[in-house]
Amino acid sequence: MPIVLFRVDERLIHGQVVVGWGGHLRPDVFVVVDEGLAASEWEQELYLLGVPEGAAAKFLSPDAARHDLQPLRDSPERAVILTRDVETMLALARGGNMEGESLNLGGIHSQAGREEVLPYLFLDDGDRSRLRELSDEGVRVTARDLPGSHEVSLDSLLG
Repeated sequence: MPIVLFRVDERLIHGQVVVGWGGHLRPDVFVVVDEGLAASEWEQELYLLGVPEGAAAKFLSPDAARHDLQPLRDSPERAVILTRDVETMLALARGGNMEGESLNLGGIHSQAGREEVLPYLFLDDGDRSRLRELSDEGVRVTARDLPGSHEVSLDSLLG
């Protein structure tokens, strides 16, 4: 089965992803792409507590995930790919690695230098630039916190 969701969400594996998106998409595996988490077994154990019964989780560095995207696409397992920031997702996409895919922006929260775009989405100039790069790489970028919510286009997000 193909990868069923690419999502940027600072909280990674949490209720909205597991219950909202997981209930809708029924993934077999949650693939968390994060340099720090890939190297920290004790932090991985914390995130594993949120994984529903019958599903698994993998924690990969961005480099490992770039190499694993095609095998994940070819696998019979339904996968959700999660990053905590736009920069990491762009690292996966560079070189056409995600061309034709859709990216969901689901939770980038308030922080110094970020401006509210949607109640669950705050972006700074670097994020905006990286989102344009993702689009230039052939990725369809939208924002939506939950499957039943209104989808917001990149053009609307960037104004």
